[in-house]
This record gives sequence, C-alpha cells and structure tokens, in this order.
Amino acid sequence: MNEDSPLAALRAATPARVALGRAGTGLPTAPLLAFELAHARARDAVHAALQVEALRAAISMPSVLVRTAAADRTAYLRNPDLGRRLAPSEPALVKGDFDLAIVVADGLSATAVEAHAPAVIAALATRLEGWSLAPVAIVTQGRVAIGDPVGEDLGARAVVVLIGERPGLSAADSLSAYITWAPRRGRRDAERNCVSNIRAGGGLAPVDGAARIAWLLTEARRLGFTGVALKDRSGAPVLAGPVALGICEGDEP
Repeated sequence: MNEDSPLAALRAATPARVALGRAGTGLPTAPLLAFELAHARARDAVHAALQVEALRAAISMPSVLVRTAAADRTAYLRNPDLGRRLAPSEPALVKGDFDLAIVVADGLSATAVEAHAPAVIAALATRLEGWSLAPVAIVTQGRVAIGDPVGEDLGARAVVVLIGERPGLSAADSLSAYITWAPRRGRRDAERNCVSNIRAGGGLAPVDGAARIAWLLTEARRLGFTGVALKDRSGAPVLAGPVALGICEGDEP
C-alpha cells in the first residue's frame, strides 16, 4: 500500500485486518497467507495441552494439580459446564486459612498460560505483602468458575483465576485474571472482576496486569466484595499504541 494513502494511518493504528487491498475478487497473497497463519495459531492454542510440570517449575511456588469433570479436551470443548466443576474422583483439597488462592487454568489457550502466568504470579506476590497464599492450584480443562470450588475448599477469602482467553485472529496468547471475593460454589460472573488481555507486546504487560489485580484484591478486602460494584480506579498504566483486544473466557455463552 502507498504510504501516502489515507488508509495507511488507519492500518498503523490497529492490528485489525483493514485496507488489505485485493487481487481481482480476492485478497492479495500475502494478507491471505497471514490470515491463514493466524487462524492456525488460534486453533492450535485452543487444542494445545497444558505442559503442567514445566509450568509448575516456572511458578517456583508450592502447587497442587487439580482436575475438572471434563475427562478430556473434547469433552471440555463440547460441554463448558464440565470445566466449572471438580472431577468427582478428585481428592479433597487440604483446607486452610488463606487470604488468597491463585488458580491457574488452561482455559481456551494453554499457550497464554505458559507464556504469561508465571510472570504475573511473581509480580503479584511482591505486591501482596502480608497476605497468606494457598498453594497455587493448576487446573487442567478448567473454566473461570472452577475458582469457586477450589477457593472454597482451600478456605481462601479471595481467589484469582489466571486463565487463557479465547484466541482471536490478532492474538492467540492473551491471559485473563478473574478476581472473586469469598469464593463459593454458585457465585455468578457479576460477582467477579476481570483484568483481560494480559500479554507481552500489544496487550497489558504482566507486571501492569499484576498491579491492577493487586489493587482490586486490596479494595475487595477493604470493602468485602468484588463484581460490578467494584470499579478499577487503580491508576495502573493504560495501553498505548496499536492493541489487539483480548476476549475474556467468561464472555462465552
């Protein structure tokens, strides 16, 4: 495209596929191949298996492995509700008295979890001085609401679920964080706060995401609730430049 074109500035401001040109009635070869590559990456992210042991090593904190009622990836994708419940045969979690439980779930992008969850956890831990932390719960085939039974069974006053977002054609590695005060079975999405599109390059940097999460947790403890009544006034850095928006996993039907 001619750099003097009025559409050049628009293309520079967004990763969205705009002003791609055409070859006859179709797209030029380069944009078409780029689209097919992005589509393949998104599909791979959805189906990729979480590398649990590598993730546990990267987190460098005590952790436990938790399974949901979804026996495999196919069941997880076909029946989302299975990913919100613990497996019936899952051993009981050791109940304690914790301020916070951190849950890391593969969600719809294990790629995002492996790439960014360890950095978020490390940055978050430095911002929660005086908080007692439960062992990190690593969940396979998990959805957002799995934080409710995990947090309840661990005896945590708050839970943060770090989960891979639904991949898009601009980003396949975006991480979301869902914060719930007083987690228990039956909590609704309106009772959570979400920090989305956490990723390096084009999103909210992990250290900035951790700052927002820590602010929300601190306010939740002061007020005694999370959800629609708790607004993010953290003043944490905002995104600058071209950004590919993430899609919160909790936005699913």
